[in-house]
Amino acid sequence: MKDSGCDFNLDVLAYDCAKAADETAELIRSSLKRFKRKGVVVGLSGGIDSSVSATLAVHALGKDKVLGLRMPESESVGSEEATRLGGILAEHLGIECITEDLSATLKACGCYERKNAAVRDVIPEYGEDWKCKIVLPSVLEDDRYRSFSVVAQNPAGDTITKRLSPSAYLGVVAATNFKQRVRKLMEYYHADRLNRVVLGTPNRLEYDQGFFVKGGDGLADIKPIAHLYKTQVYELAEVLGVPEEIRVRPPTTDTYSMPQSQEEFYFSLPYERMDLCLYAVDHGLPPESVADALELTTEQVARVFADVASKRRFSRYLHAGPILLGRANDEPAAMDV
Repeated sequence: MKDSGCDFNLDVLAYDCAKAADETAELIRSSLKRFKRKGVVVGLSGGIDSSVSATLAVHALGKDKVLGLRMPESESVGSEEATRLGGILAEHLGIECITEDLSATLKACGCYERKNAAVRDVIPEYGEDWKCKIVLPSVLEDDRYRSFSVVAQNPAGDTITKRLSPSAYLGVVAATNFKQRVRKLMEYYHADRLNRVVLGTPNRLEYDQGFFVKGGDGLADIKPIAHLYKTQVYELAEVLGVPEEIRVRPPTTDTYSMPQSQEEFYFSLPYERMDLCLYAVDHGLPPESVADALELTTEQVARVFADVASKRRFSRYLHAGPILLGRANDEPAAMDV
């Protein structure tokens, strides 16, 4: 939706949570009827998005038609906490919950060793007992091209930061993408076993900006919160009664062996301000109309807007289905609020 005359303030994302919950519940019910399936399977990461998605599914179908999956693996620093919080949510909702440890499968795929080998391209001494994450400089600093670096920590606790070469970066990402894809394989195993659908958990910010893995967490039969900004997901979580311990947990990537926020890995800003920038772009508002409200300069907001556009171009491949002879792929339609 484009509306260059739209007023901007910090309340632009306010919405009717009860109405949104009822509309989403109807979407889930009608989708099951369309697909002739008996329920849903949802991966529980302990985060706000999967928790709200699972709660909406219970709201739509009842607890007996919702299966939660906890899928820990040995490398992710947040895996143990995610498993614990997923259990808290499952108990709160009264749904069946199965734990599938993915470590052996990921090891068999070479996920860990392939990632380690890519890191060793820039840090030759990196070993199996080291930890790491990849980070991206803030878009707010300047207009220069941003490239990823790897932050590595040896067993003594010393850290090393090195810029990743393009091949090393692609190697790290390709290897860690095994994690999202193996999780999705497990979700579809249980969905097929129970004649159910897989519920996806991306919010609007993630869906729009390509913060997902193709064939991994980007793959699902229903995506019930992909129209909601993350700020709105948090608001809905409170209304739905999602446990507070989950609602106050900071968003993480749940991928690397060192703690990592979503903004240092992918987004330009914390989600509260990132949502507002995305809203402004969606409504055709110029950077100067939102800068003061976001406590940023016009130049900084312009950089964020440019980054939004860049990520939208990047995500075309992630959103695209297979190309068929004689049929052109349409890009995903813009979502109205």
